[in-house]
Amino acid sequence: MFRAATLRVRVPATSANLGPGYDSFGLALSLYDEIVVRVGENGLDVDVAGEGAEKVAKDSRNLVIKALNVAFDRLGGRPRGLEVRCLNRIPQGRGLGSSSAAIVGGMAAARALTVGGDDRLDDELLLAAASKMEGHPDNVAATVHGGFTMAWTKGEGVGVLGSHPHPDLLPVAFIPGTELRTTKARKALPDVVSHADAALNSARAALLGRAITDRPDLLMVATEDFLHQEYRRPVMPRSLALVDELRDAGVPAVISGAGPTVLALTSRTTASDISGQTRRGWQIVELEIDRQGVQILPL
Repeated sequence: MFRAATLRVRVPATSANLGPGYDSFGLALSLYDEIVVRVGENGLDVDVAGEGAEKVAKDSRNLVIKALNVAFDRLGGRPRGLEVRCLNRIPQGRGLGSSSAAIVGGMAAARALTVGGDDRLDDELLLAAASKMEGHPDNVAATVHGGFTMAWTKGEGVGVLGSHPHPDLLPVAFIPGTELRTTKARKALPDVVSHADAALNSARAALLGRAITDRPDLLMVATEDFLHQEYRRPVMPRSLALVDELRDAGVPAVISGAGPTVLALTSRTTASDISGQTRRGWQIVELEIDRQGVQILPL
């Protein structure tokens, strides 16, 4: 049985990895896609506005629709008709979690439209289903829970530990005008890394969990990565050059997810010095940390 109400779903952008937390760490950001969904009489009616609207599928191939159907199937069945309106603000193909937003947003909408959906598809089950669709849990965990998350796979499920980032932490995103497919960024990675690099990276990842919550003075060393960023330099040279420049200036900066966006982890007293810059080819956006995750909101 489905609810007749029209629902509005808000899903945050996310930045994954944050340097050494490869495929595990995520941070939710105050940049949002919105999805308005209503159960219709028959058929599928999809409209998309905003980022990527000119190239996003407006039928069953749309990622939001795929996620809706995956969740409906897990909940016992699909409605005869759906009306879906997507307002995309998260840039696509930039390493800011646009696919995770679509997947989690669609699944959350299906859950909210289904009577008893919250009990039959709780956050743990939703996260596992979303992670399976996405292929890894880092972005989807932050999309579901908000804040800073550390996620890991456990059999068919996903574990997640959420934390409140330090209140002085203010991310600044450097978003380029060009896209980079995640598959291309992943193909740049080697199959094997050295034991020394793995040891260095595990130490930095452990430190980052502490630095981002209550020791931001340690973020420079904690965001050092030894697993993926340098290997991706050939496919995003401008992004890695910007990371180098910012870090040389004492700013903790990382590739956001699979890139090519660069994320600077600044403080409230220094953010304006970074966000006030003008750089040709980059959109510089000062963001808050979203602490709610996906939400069902009134129209």
